[in-house]
Amino acid sequence: MLCFAPSLFTLLNLPLRDYFLKNMRFTFCFFLLLSLGLQAQNQEAYQFKTVKSTESTPVKSQDQTGTCWAFSTASFLEGELLRTGKGTFDLSEMFIVRHIYRQKCENYVRRQGKAQFGEGGLAHDLLNAVAQYGITTETAYPGRKDLKKPHNHAAIEAGLKKFCDGLLEQATQNRLSSRWTEQVDSLLDESFGKVPVTFEVNGTRFSPVSFRDFLGIHPENYVHLTSFMHHPYYQSFILEIPDNWANGSFFNLPLDELMRCLNFSLHKGYGVEWDADVSNRGFSAQNGLAIVPEKDWKDKNNTAQAATFKYWEAEKYITPQYRQEQFDRLIVQDDHLMHITGLLDETHSGLFYTVKNSWGEISDFKGYVNTSEAYMRLNTISFTIHKDALPPDILKRMGIEAGEVNVEQGAVPSSGGRKKPAGKATEEPAFQPARTTNGRTLTPIGEKRKLPTDKGDQ
Repeated sequence: MLCFAPSLFTLLNLPLRDYFLKNMRFTFCFFLLLSLGLQAQNQEAYQFKTVKSTESTPVKSQDQTGTCWAFSTASFLEGELLRTGKGTFDLSEMFIVRHIYRQKCENYVRRQGKAQFGEGGLAHDLLNAVAQYGITTETAYPGRKDLKKPHNHAAIEAGLKKFCDGLLEQATQNRLSSRWTEQVDSLLDESFGKVPVTFEVNGTRFSPVSFRDFLGIHPENYVHLTSFMHHPYYQSFILEIPDNWANGSFFNLPLDELMRCLNFSLHKGYGVEWDADVSNRGFSAQNGLAIVPEKDWKDKNNTAQAATFKYWEAEKYITPQYRQEQFDRLIVQDDHLMHITGLLDETHSGLFYTVKNSWGEISDFKGYVNTSEAYMRLNTISFTIHKDALPPDILKRMGIEAGEVNVEQGAVPSSGGRKKPAGKATEEPAFQPARTTNGRTLTPIGEKRKLPTDKGDQ
């Protein structure tokens, strides 16, 4: 419908009553526009203020591969090198990916095809490979023959799988060659290129192992944390997700404790590696935003759907029970890994996180995704954190540091990701006593409840 405004002359020469009777279309349009204007005034955009930011290297793209685990964990380690004063380095993701493909092939054949085989992996895969094989720079090992073409592992993964199935068939017929692992290496060399024995960095020649040691990377210093109710808290267990083909263990914490570790680490200036679910309607890399809207997508009308990510909206209250339910129903699953680099204060909601993705410099945030506390609570599969970044009581509970704990009653409630006043992200995260399965809470002796200041973290 077209709406035309009358001339001033008409307004001045007709009685107001007669004017509106003769111009019903104008009247309807006037009030419609007024209503829409008032509605727009009630919708406010997200507003972010940086609270804490850790150093990170430029955003990369994993291109057409399922190797987010390698790109994100390499980014995480690059951030660690910046934090420790080693400088800026571009580590080779494909050096690690090539070694992990080799391990997956052997694992698949030796388990007679009853093992996960694909491009996916987890943070501990990269750390385990660095511990075993070392690391190189991107220049020393780009992992592709044509540097002008983007990474694409679809054909590589399919070819490896077919080759391994052939090896398995030979094994069942008792005719597998004793040099079958060398055949796997030859196939990988053809796809990725031969792994360098030595390479040069700034005029110094290194082997992959000596370069790792020069950088001061100690994979054993990193721990993997998670939170699920189907295993006891304060114990390690093998997380039951398909890409955990290496059967890595994760230390299980109550959800509030897991989030406390994340906030504590970032406040201390440490980045965090994040395994998450991004297959939901609340994650938008193009808009640089990840949220858990209070109203489900299917319950929104077209206008509300179009406004999602553009205007602030309330989010769901995330409890451990709801999180577990979503995981058991395969709604929340492991499908993407990223690098958490900082804390934000959003004017309406409070705590958000800056997350570095590996899909290139898309959106106004140049490849970063501002992620709400509610999204983090619901969709986190695990965190990988340097042990020095953990709260003292968690170190004791994990057995990393010696110390006793008290048994106390009562617990401090969590926000659960619910809206809270702006500015809360700048304050110390509330202390969350750990709750055991029998309803008691554990509080460490001599717990330091105040986070270190920026000055004290240096």
